[in-house]
Amino acid sequence: MPRTVEQAARILLLDDHALFRESVSRLLGAEPGFEVVAHCGTIVEALEVLRRKPIDLILLDFDLGAEHDGREFLRLAKEQGFNGKVLVVTAGIDPGAVSDLIRSGVSGVFHKHDSAGLLAQGIRDVMAGKVWLDQEQLQTALAPEVATPRVAGPRQFTDRERQVLSFVFDGLANKEIAARIGVSEGSVKSTLQQLFSKTGVRTRSQLVRVVLEQYRDQI
Repeated sequence: MPRTVEQAARILLLDDHALFRESVSRLLGAEPGFEVVAHCGTIVEALEVLRRKPIDLILLDFDLGAEHDGREFLRLAKEQGFNGKVLVVTAGIDPGAVSDLIRSGVSGVFHKHDSAGLLAQGIRDVMAGKVWLDQEQLQTALAPEVATPRVAGPRQFTDRERQVLSFVFDGLANKEIAARIGVSEGSVKSTLQQLFSKTGVRTRSQLVRVVLEQYRDQI
């Protein structure tokens, strides 16, 4: 059954630092609209939760110890059938990993040194369909040294599509994009549908990933 507006976002937290995950769990538990279903310290524990309980969003620590990182968990969770949203929470991350995570379909990357209030806002934005990436992360993902070879013969974007796409990368919602470029919200939705059709995706996070992989020369 689809989630209603009134339902709380069901969150799973995966982080190998007990103090951090317990404090974040308490923080989010006090926020309206959030339900922390479980907080786990290992990939195995988190995968077991996904098998037993419906989860809308995973807060994923990138560094999960000496032998594991978030990319491994993402792969296993997808193999297990998870298709919800993922917000990576990290103390630091290398440029190649940022690009890998975006291509894996995460909805954003949040830095642990940012404020608790900003984390709550990031979760709300991701649940609303936005992409949570700062400009430095976007520039890192677009850098030539971590670029992925482009697929031959992609369809060209129009000026309006590139304009809307730039605001998608900035994390703006449809209404905000419409106000920025002086068109109706319906026009923005139509342009996004055109972009989805051209790139063969269904969500904003997928759009960002595919554009970074195949359409770098058009942004």
